[in-house]
Amino acid sequence: MKKHNFLTAILLGITLIGCGDKNKGENSFFTIDDSAFPAHFSSQESVSIGILNQNNKRIDSIIFFVNDKKVGAVNGIAPLKFELKNQKLGYQYLKAAVYFDGNSNPSDAAKRIELTSNVEPKLLKYKIVNTYPHDTKAFTEGLEFHEGVLFESTGQKADSYFRSVDYKTGKVIKQVNLPKEYFGEGITFINGKIYQLTWQEKTGFIYDAKTLKLEKKFTYDKEIEGWGMTHDNKYIYRSDGTEKIWKMDPETQKMIDYINVYSGTSKIKVLNELEYINGKIYANVWQKDAIAVVNPTSGAVEGILNMSGLRKFIKHPEAEVLNGIAYNPSTKTIFVTGKYWEKMFEITVSE
Repeated sequence: MKKHNFLTAILLGITLIGCGDKNKGENSFFTIDDSAFPAHFSSQESVSIGILNQNNKRIDSIIFFVNDKKVGAVNGIAPLKFELKNQKLGYQYLKAAVYFDGNSNPSDAAKRIELTSNVEPKLLKYKIVNTYPHDTKAFTEGLEFHEGVLFESTGQKADSYFRSVDYKTGKVIKQVNLPKEYFGEGITFINGKIYQLTWQEKTGFIYDAKTLKLEKKFTYDKEIEGWGMTHDNKYIYRSDGTEKIWKMDPETQKMIDYINVYSGTSKIKVLNELEYINGKIYANVWQKDAIAVVNPTSGAVEGILNMSGLRKFIKHPEAEVLNGIAYNPSTKTIFVTGKYWEKMFEITVSE
């Protein structure tokens, strides 16, 4: 087995995903010629978009589109070469609007291809430098340091909250409870505010970072769930339980972009808690004792942390999945824990 596939198996234990749905949008006049298409494309490749003219129509011209954006036009039946290097990872929708027999209305041919990562993730290693107590009643959803203080958010309806904690002792400093109808999710601090997500209620909360007083509720502008959250000092990044990480404008709470996360040809789903560390997004993967290190621009997994070794230190019978990543800039170390774990670990990471 290739090293790359082995690492992906550590991260997910999933199967590779093919292009699928090859005939979507095709019609009886023309089809896009996929005879030379590989199972997956990489961002270093180009795609030649040509059509098959099964009915021998007289073709006047063709306008080509990728993801509904016009990328070129030709007279006659010549194919168009399109470079994929600036495209997002994930599905790309090709379309050819074919004008034929002097008609003013084109006939469309469409095809879906999948653009996957050509980056081989590095297997990272960690070293435990300290172990601290963690509340076994905390269903951890978010973990983040702010001005030297550790904050944690939790889930479960009627028992969701976020709170500041003395991480060395586990003592709660201050706690804010969510109304019982909400299932709390990730938190992040940006621009003097605390942002908090809820799971399926499509509602977020904004608090003053100093007083922890609620200032605003907002409704998600996409039909997605709320999972993890982090920021890069300009934008908020959100996971939704799929392979997507969304970019949100903190001022308007509008989603303005997203990436699809891939390790090689494998789509990485159920991304959970997020932490932005030194230009990369560290992401828990639900039900996996592993952390993916993601390029926030491309969505490519660049590193994998196999955290399964922590399990031998966890004895609490109700302990669930690894979840919770917090970077402490003052010590340049990372804090990790899990849902209902009795311990929190301070670690360093290296290649």
